[in-house]
Amino acid sequence: MLPFATVLLAELGDKTQLAVFCLAIKTRKRLQLLLGIVLAFIIADGIAVILGDFLARIAPYLVKTVSGIIFILCGLITLVKRDDGEDRKYDARNSFISGFGLVLISEMGDKTQIVSGLFAAKYDPLLVFIGAISALALLSAVTIYLGKYVIRKLDEELISKIAAIVFILIGILNLLNF
Repeated sequence: MLPFATVLLAELGDKTQLAVFCLAIKTRKRLQLLLGIVLAFIIADGIAVILGDFLARIAPYLVKTVSGIIFILCGLITLVKRDDGEDRKYDARNSFISGFGLVLISEMGDKTQIVSGLFAAKYDPLLVFIGAISALALLSAVTIYLGKYVIRKLDEELISKIAAIVFILIGILNLLNF
């Protein structure tokens, strides 16, 4: 539950979801777009979960300390990050390929990928993977199918601040459990 909720909050208003929204506006092939996006998340976060689990088996104390610090840093960066206001335009001729490529590139090194790896170092990797992918797929589906309406109703800045605070709290808890 914690990986699902954290990843869901962290991804709300993230650049990846904004890009998904832009792609969704330009295509009628929403299912193809969603399938490409979910496959990209499976690959990116799957790699993170496998690496997180592997590192936890080798150096668990180091992983807890480093993950605590990374969570806190991600939270602080999220708090101070400002949107550059840059409009993003994408060619959506092939929705599956466009969604897959864009999300795979966007997720490499992204905070939700890092969080998935960090959670996998602490919890059951399979459950972390399922939670993270479920959150990312759900949010992407909402973004694609209801994005026009949802984006007007959410205060992206408030959601971003809540996600940042959750990151910082998880980081502190990781450091205290050391």
